Amino acid sequence: MGYMSISYYLMLILTVVLYYIFPKRIRWIVLLVSSGYFYYSITENKVQLIVFGISILISYSAGIIVFSNKSRTALVIGIIGSIFPLIVSKCGELFMAFILHKSALAWIFPVGMSFYSLQIVSYLIDIYHDRVKPQKNIFKYGLFVSFFPLIIQGPVSRYGMLKDQLYEGHTYNSQKIMRGIQLIIWGFFLKFLIAEKSAVVVNFVFNNYIYYSGFFVVFAAMLYSVQLYTDFLSCTTISQGVAELFGIKLVNNFNHPYFSVSIKNFWKRWHISFSTWLRDYVYIPLGGSKKGTIRKYINIIITFFISGLWHGGYWKYIFWGLMHAGYQIFDELSAKTQNYICEKISLSQNLKTKKFIETVLTFFLVTFSWIMFRAESFKVGLKMMASMINTFNPWILFDDSLFQLGLNQKEFQILFGAILVLISISVLQEKGFVIRDWFNRQCTMIRWIIYIIAIWIIWVFGTYGYGFDASDFIYGGF
Repeated sequence: MGYMSISYYLMLILTVVLYYIFPKRIRWIVLLVSSGYFYYSITENKVQLIVFGISILISYSAGIIVFSNKSRTALVIGIIGSIFPLIVSKCGELFMAFILHKSALAWIFPVGMSFYSLQIVSYLIDIYHDRVKPQKNIFKYGLFVSFFPLIIQGPVSRYGMLKDQLYEGHTYNSQKIMRGIQLIIWGFFLKFLIAEKSAVVVNFVFNNYIYYSGFFVVFAAMLYSVQLYTDFLSCTTISQGVAELFGIKLVNNFNHPYFSVSIKNFWKRWHISFSTWLRDYVYIPLGGSKKGTIRKYINIIITFFISGLWHGGYWKYIFWGLMHAGYQIFDELSAKTQNYICEKISLSQNLKTKKFIETVLTFFLVTFSWIMFRAESFKVGLKMMASMINTFNPWILFDDSLFQLGLNQKEFQILFGAILVLISISVLQEKGFVIRDWFNRQCTMIRWIIYIIAIWIIWVFGTYGYGFDASDFIYGGF
């Protein structure tokens, strides 16, 4: 049962109905039962369930102990005991890939471990620093860890944000229900009209990298930037929409990251729940920028090393993380030179042009790093990066070469039309225009006409077909 399966939405409808039928004080139990059923349905074996249950028990107990005696030792033991499977998974992947070139332990580790482990760590650290009090009801704590809209792919949520929302029970509000449905429909649009169509070309080029170089790689890398963003955005948007059906508001995970003017700015806009987690629980505890320039750069490298390792215990992910660390450090070291050049060519006086150039350059740097992220291996990533630079064949963008990569001309037109819709909406949102507020001010008939048209467009023009698994999201693999 995945987020795009019919069975998931049948379960969701039943959960929503039962949630608003039951008295407020026990509505959290409906969420707990549904979360338990959902997690059971996506778990491959009993070992994974046992490991998941042990993580909940250890972290629950550790939270009580840490709150009682403020012991740093108890905190460390609680964190290590709770996330030990995650540590073994990522380091084990790295070791097995290096020695045996395969993963031999994947069947042990629970689904969603990379996300719920981060929530557990933040929960224990926040208790230690008196930001929150521990949850004494183990079943309520279990709901926080296993809440079904979040468990597979986030966004990474903190206990302080969710504790009241999960347990208090919300009054039925038709406007919130419709806002949730709007988010779900938008998530479907992103997934089927952009992410999945882009994936056809991306997979074709990356799976046959030996035969493609130069602008083929450039084009595939740019589409992968689009695919990864819309795939992950669609997942978290659907999660937000599902949660809003129960009156629960989740954090935004993206803020138009490809409008960023620097790599540092990119990480304030991309996977926000994870990047802020790294900032608060890794970078700042290491000393942040308060212990001198050299120490600051070391802290940046460590933080992005952990970011890469979190995505997977393979050298390609570690190299990808270190690329972003290098980007940030180089940007700071060259700041004076950049300002000098801008002054010399009078770019500082033309802020719009300067911002446009910075945005394009940042997008290129991010896209270049995505090649390593998507490549089959570290060596393949290096080869594809080199082939992109060594081969000059821009004419393939203007003949029929691109139509031989899995999508015909009409499908490309649909894809680029959908991307244009995304860009237009993103520009309006960047300027402060709230689309959903405008939408909700329209009369009921207009709103339902838009709903029906949107669903019809997704149904007719979305990418499906042989070998397609709508339950798969890219970040589900991490």
